[in-house]
Amino acid sequence: MTTRLSPILAALALALAGCAVGPDYVRPGSTLPDAYRETAADMQAATIDQQWWRAFNDEELNALVNKALQDSTDIRIAIARVEQADAVARQAGATLFPEVFADANASRYRVSALAANAPAAGLPLIYNNSQLAASTSYELDFWGRLRRTRESALALAEASRYSRDTVRLTLAGSVVSTYISLRGNDAQIAATRDTLKTREEAYTIAKHRYELGSASRLDLEQADNSRATAAAQLSVLQQARALDANLLAQLIGVPNLVVGGSDGDLSKLPLPPVPPVGLPSALLDARPDVRASEAQLASANANIGVAKAALFPSISLTGAFGVQSQDLSDLFKGGSRIWSVGGLIDLPLFDAGRRSAQLDQATAIQKEAVEQYRKTAENAYREVRDALVGVTQNEETERQYERALTAARNAERIARARYEAGSAAFLELLDAQRSTNDAQVQFIRARQNRLAASVDLYKALGGGWKASID
Repeated sequence: MTTRLSPILAALALALAGCAVGPDYVRPGSTLPDAYRETAADMQAATIDQQWWRAFNDEELNALVNKALQDSTDIRIAIARVEQADAVARQAGATLFPEVFADANASRYRVSALAANAPAAGLPLIYNNSQLAASTSYELDFWGRLRRTRESALALAEASRYSRDTVRLTLAGSVVSTYISLRGNDAQIAATRDTLKTREEAYTIAKHRYELGSASRLDLEQADNSRATAAAQLSVLQQARALDANLLAQLIGVPNLVVGGSDGDLSKLPLPPVPPVGLPSALLDARPDVRASEAQLASANANIGVAKAALFPSISLTGAFGVQSQDLSDLFKGGSRIWSVGGLIDLPLFDAGRRSAQLDQATAIQKEAVEQYRKTAENAYREVRDALVGVTQNEETERQYERALTAARNAERIARARYEAGSAAFLELLDAQRSTNDAQVQFIRARQNRLAASVDLYKALGGGWKASID
């Protein structure tokens, strides 16, 4: 009878070893649209370009971002966390295999001749003992507790990698945004210097006309006020640029970083490509924060299996084999062999509901992780829509400010000619100059905002996009 049952029991053990209690991970359903309504309806394939900052075609910017991604403290912290998570995952995977130990010892001891269990007369009081053995222990993973634990640890290791990628994306975005701000300040500084030069010339003209008696003292003071205002504006912009440079140095991890000034022409920083039509919402899968949230959900899902397996009995096997003798010279003789085998069944009978409460807790944590994942995806979708609106509207804003700047420059040219001909008051020229300066600053800021909106879109999409190549 026993002979017939042994194959059945072996098959049952194999079947149990192949199963794992608890739910297998399935991605939650999404209610997000397939594409963003802010783009055209025609669907085109698009993929993520991880080096999205190269779209700005600025070699200095490329070097700064690369330096930041290599040397930033935040990146090194994120990498260390990945290494920690990998070690935990390897540790969890090791529990699926038996542990094997080696034990070797030699001892010499003397027993008391006066003790209650003293040796009989004539027997030695001094003994030697030598032993060499190997032992093992192994938990049979009938219910999949160890496998679910490893599954959870692997998911957390994956989440740590996506968290690292989130840090990389955030850092690259901060470097690019700060660089654009710095170059925007360069452009405003260049424009303000031109304005200051123009107002210096206007002051010279007003002073000359005042000395000739063809202009009033009021014209001279207004010209001086206008010149001083432009100089003060230049000082404020230089301070803002210095602060941007300091922030850029901190982001890159080079405290003494020096970023050279440009000629102030922000238009030389090319605009990144326009988003393809029918930009698919599936691109959100490339966002590292969304992927990290899903990996954390997968880990929480596996932990349900861990908690559920604790409700069932656990079976462990132990074994040892070796040699032992009183004299070291007899250690490897035939009669010195020792061995042992054993098994342990740990069956929970009563714990006042502790294990079932742990299962309920794991289930509730998984439910929270599901909603957190959905919330992360919904926030990502909204951020992309906001960025698409920003790209579109800032493009139109820049176009209108460019028209305003052209009109202001023409008006200033006419006002200057009228004032020099003596047919207009100085106040008319002063107003025209102020309008030109304001329009120039607004145009530069509009271009800067348009570039910043493009950076926001790249970040919102998890790194950018480029047309897929078939």
